Amino acid sequence: MRIARIVVVLSWAVTAIALSACGNHAGSGSGSSILAAGAVAKPAPAMGNSAVRAHFGSGCSAIPTSGPGSFQGMAAEPVATAASHNPALSTFYSTIQKADLVDTLNNGQGLTVFAPANAAFQQLPQTTLDGILTDGTKLDKTLTYHVVGRRIGPAELAPGNFDSLEGATVSTSGSGVSFTINGYASVVCGNVQTANATVYIIDSLLIPPGM
Repeated sequence: MRIARIVVVLSWAVTAIALSACGNHAGSGSGSSILAAGAVAKPAPAMGNSAVRAHFGSGCSAIPTSGPGSFQGMAAEPVATAASHNPALSTFYSTIQKADLVDTLNNGQGLTVFAPANAAFQQLPQTTLDGILTDGTKLDKTLTYHVVGRRIGPAELAPGNFDSLEGATVSTSGSGVSFTINGYASVVCGNVQTANATVYIIDSLLIPPGM
């Protein structure tokens, strides 16, 4: 009988230890959840990935599908460098170079650039275009008028008024995926992301007030 009692006591002890171990394991479950949400969890998708897919407009078809000038490539580079690799913005980039604004745009943080497509420059009378390109002050004013010192999402364009780096206001209007800048320049490819700016490619050059 004494031996039987010892066996029963030992059984109870083993059961208690097992239950205790189960309790500890259950407690570690929350620790596992924390770990899973932290070190073990898959990293969240980069914001740039969703931003790259958010572009809109018929002119987006002119953007390369891969490489540095593509939407994915532009998202990884600062805005002036991104423009230099995009064939639709080659004239715009050459004017940025001429005005010595490459570093200014690349080093800026959280910008919006209304970037004229190549065809935008061809719409101006040649004498007007030459007058801008050959006058350093006019060129600087014109290009900085295309830049706003913060990122602007599409929802803010309908309508909106924004202070440009030049100092004058840029006005926007429209809805959905159809937007106009200053009443005459249409967005042909919008919400293009670069590492430091949101770009709206437009079909006309914006002329600052008073020029």
